[in-house]
Amino acid sequence: MSQAMSSSQFSGLPLISVVVPVRNEAPNILPLIGEIRAALIGTPYEIIYVDDGSTDETPQRLRQALAEGAPLRIIRHRTSGGQSSGVVNGVKHARGTWIATLDGDGQNDPAAIPEMLLRAQREEKAGTQPILIAGWRQKRRDSSAKRLGSRFANKVRAAILKDATPDTGCGLKVFRRDAFLEVPHFDHMHRYLPALFIRAGGRVISVPVNHRPRTEGKSNYNNFQRLRVGIVDLAGMYWLQRRWKHPEVETTPLEIGIPRVAAETALLDTATAADHTLGTATIGQRA
Repeated sequence: MSQAMSSSQFSGLPLISVVVPVRNEAPNILPLIGEIRAALIGTPYEIIYVDDGSTDETPQRLRQALAEGAPLRIIRHRTSGGQSSGVVNGVKHARGTWIATLDGDGQNDPAAIPEMLLRAQREEKAGTQPILIAGWRQKRRDSSAKRLGSRFANKVRAAILKDATPDTGCGLKVFRRDAFLEVPHFDHMHRYLPALFIRAGGRVISVPVNHRPRTEGKSNYNNFQRLRVGIVDLAGMYWLQRRWKHPEVETTPLEIGIPRVAAETALLDTATAADHTLGTATIGQRA
């Protein structure tokens, strides 16, 4: 279960929703929100914080940011569900066409979001494939043990999944909301977004981003915890890849040389006939 609240001081649909899952990150809330607001001046946006059952003053700091006029929407999990559940719920509540995700510890720099968004829009115009712009922390500001563990995990994952992504663990990513909602969702799936987008026929582009040291709070995970769940997750992701094919769709003869109105009328007649025959009809639309 989750609870949500939002500011009424912004109107209209945002172009991009910045989704930030957090748990016990009270000291980092206000500084990071301030940086996000500064980075996106001139861009229609909203910020969505997903409080994953924090037990510190995170809820109070979020309400403070809301009172100070931040274009903020707050979702709170009654109990902790993990980072991936935070990302999924944040995206589901988002109103933006595009999504940017970043970690709530302040190590991801929001200043990269505008350029990543522009890159995603340019790449999308060049083709119809779903686009994922993934941050690449070339100069990580973590402990040597954490960097070593991440380097090992990236090599193993890349060898098995062939996702051609040097840094899947970077929380800073930009993608279309509707594309994300079409991929499978599971615990820890945020670490496998590149492989999931490729599985769906998409493209992944890694771009160098600034990475900063954690100055407040502490990490909720260590290398042993990541390894323990990572083995199971990797096996599951490998199974998902092998259980799905993405064939290229050719233009059907029905669409060749037929005006759009005539084609849509023919499809409507077909759907109506199917409805009379089966008694059901399903209509889908792009989010």
